[in-house]
Amino acid sequence: MNSAPNQSHRVLSGMRPTGKLHLGHYHGVLKNWVELQHEFECFFFVADWHALTTDYDDPSQIPQASFDMVVDWLACGISAGAATLFVQSRVPEHAELHLLLSMITPLGWLERVPSYKDQQEKLKEKDLATYGFLGYPLLQSADILIYKAGAVPVGEDQVAHVEMTREIARRFNHIYGREPDFEAQAEQAKRKMGKKNAKMFDQLKRRYQEQGDQEALDIARALLESQANITIADRERLLGYLEGGGRVILPEPAPLLTKAAKMPGLDGQKMSKSYGNTIALRDDPDAVEQKLRTMPTDPARVRRSDPGNPEVCPVWQFHQVYSDAEVKDWVQQGCRSASIGCVECKQPVIDAVRKELEPIQAEVKRLEADPDLVRSFINEGCERARDRARETMDDVRHVMSLRYS
Repeated sequence: MNSAPNQSHRVLSGMRPTGKLHLGHYHGVLKNWVELQHEFECFFFVADWHALTTDYDDPSQIPQASFDMVVDWLACGISAGAATLFVQSRVPEHAELHLLLSMITPLGWLERVPSYKDQQEKLKEKDLATYGFLGYPLLQSADILIYKAGAVPVGEDQVAHVEMTREIARRFNHIYGREPDFEAQAEQAKRKMGKKNAKMFDQLKRRYQEQGDQEALDIARALLESQANITIADRERLLGYLEGGGRVILPEPAPLLTKAAKMPGLDGQKMSKSYGNTIALRDDPDAVEQKLRTMPTDPARVRRSDPGNPEVCPVWQFHQVYSDAEVKDWVQQGCRSASIGCVECKQPVIDAVRKELEPIQAEVKRLEADPDLVRSFINEGCERARDRARETMDDVRHVMSLRYS
């Protein structure tokens, strides 16, 4: 009986260790992770090696920043019991797979990644003429493929990274998935499904390969995922057999599109530490109130009696995140008629943000008082992640003729 989790229900996502997090992280990433951990087998990791691609000259802050970030994850509702939380560098199989994938990845694939030139342009003050920076998209691919993740939560601007991972997996499977007796092994695996399911598999395979019927492919994949009496290796062979190729050693992940983050910064731009426009999850209530009270408003409202336009006011963007329909209507009418001032307009936002942060900050204090508990969560997660990674690398080494015992 195969009790391994369904690979297509596995999700992988990570964050660079930037230290204590802010509301942009909470609304843009963490709230989504909290939902995903109850629907999928989730792996969430601290991408400390990725931090070195741009900050290799001073890595001294990475350990504390990693710890602080995990504390904030936990305080926001990420559960070490529901998800696997780990540190990238504690699972060295990531680096091994990255190295092996680099042997088959064309240089042009890395140079055409959209963010490669964009980041070089934005970070002109840093020397990014390094292999680590050029190769970081391939390390991202290794992060995903090492867990055979079926889905990767990304925004639209990151879909290109997942597509490159799919291309790399496809190339790897094409090169190494053709076992000498592949078809015989696939037929043998098919018989383990039972006569009825084997017959259905053959029918769906013909419909897909002869007619290009995408629905037949999807049904056949679901059929294979439902089989409890075949091994993971047999399922991978049958997936390759179904699609007309070889054994699928590294399954192709799919992007799991997330909604664009609606959390603006205090100046109306995207909330980012580099812009100095953040509200940190750990900011005390007085600091939150001070930041919101002094944030800019509609520049046309010079005097209290001047009517304003909420659409051009950064405060209105906060109302869109935090206020209900009744408060939004009060803002629209009051601002446009000058019946409320900017200080009044900000108060519901101040109250809502402070209310949202209160339970998070209480949990941060509890976790900071017990750092060994946090470390135990990380250690256990690293062990679980490494178990999964070793399984994949065992397959990879075998097909690349690198298993000597």
